[in-house]
Amino acid sequence: MSNMIIGDALPNMPWEDKPEGCPDVIWRSGKNPIIQRDLFFGCNSVFNSAVVPWEGGFIGVFRIDLTTFEHTLHVGRSKDGVNWDIEEECIRFTADNEEMSVFEYGYDPRVCKIDDKYYVTWCNGYKGMPTIGVAWTTDFVNFYQLENSFLPFNRNGVLFPKKINGNFAMLSRPSDNSHTPFGDIFYSESPDMTFWGKHRLVMKPTGGWGWMKIGAGPIPIETKEGWLLFYHGVMQTCSTLVYSFSAAILDKDEPWKVKYRLKPYLLSPQKPMSRSAMSLWSAFLVPHCRMPTQDASLSTTAPPILSLPWRSVKRTSSLIISKTIPIKKIGAIAPIFYSYTHLFSLV
Repeated sequence: MSNMIIGDALPNMPWEDKPEGCPDVIWRSGKNPIIQRDLFFGCNSVFNSAVVPWEGGFIGVFRIDLTTFEHTLHVGRSKDGVNWDIEEECIRFTADNEEMSVFEYGYDPRVCKIDDKYYVTWCNGYKGMPTIGVAWTTDFVNFYQLENSFLPFNRNGVLFPKKINGNFAMLSRPSDNSHTPFGDIFYSESPDMTFWGKHRLVMKPTGGWGWMKIGAGPIPIETKEGWLLFYHGVMQTCSTLVYSFSAAILDKDEPWKVKYRLKPYLLSPQKPMSRSAMSLWSAFLVPHCRMPTQDASLSTTAPPILSLPWRSVKRTSSLIISKTIPIKKIGAIAPIFYSYTHLFSLV
């Protein structure tokens, strides 16, 4: 499994050794919470971080819910990935047309570097309806907003870090206008980041910890086996919604085809910190993950650190490839296994 990941290493990525006696592939940082919820006056909570390497350190886009419960996006910087300076002023997007220039709300951001630009995707409020907003930056000071990717209603827009078949590629989850009681992951392509098509179903919920809905997490990681995807799943209980996450490997050239899928979750809300936020139980309420790829983004709901460097990505990939169940693939029965893991970016 050596050199399985295709990408640059991050020698300064935060890392903590596995706690003694811990049997898990992924483990939480002993320093949690990494980011406190009340960072500044008027800040109610911090969610869903999207982090990338930047000038020897790290930079990212964070969702902040204000005490007015407006959802805003903010830039954060860190030299070590642990101590963060998040700007109080929210991001002000520049758009070429009036239709896109009105910001209603934004949450669940992802950041993906493609060529010389950093693209930000997020759940963007448009006329009171959620869809996927897209913007780009080269300096994390000036952000230029493009057209919304899809019609409402849609969430969990996650770009691939390189073009597929010469086109930009994105995962998303069509939804409704509320806390969607359903959700499948779809794949789409675009020649220009404006017009999206070639929509393909990637995968659906299969029961268990993610029986209600699933959604892509952080930016997919390119490996020799294919695209390593961490995704979240939601289970409805009698009292709340429980968010966990797992992993799958998608075909490198046709990412809508699932090669392997873990059956168990990789992380679930088991700590008090992740079981007491806004009545939702979420594995990524507090955990924050660092990835050794061009995008270290992780959606979290009140971010602490989830240690996950190269070796853990390798372990996860090995786990996915080693556990199989029969699943239909291109008209034939092929070994594939279903799983859920919350690692890099969720919700």
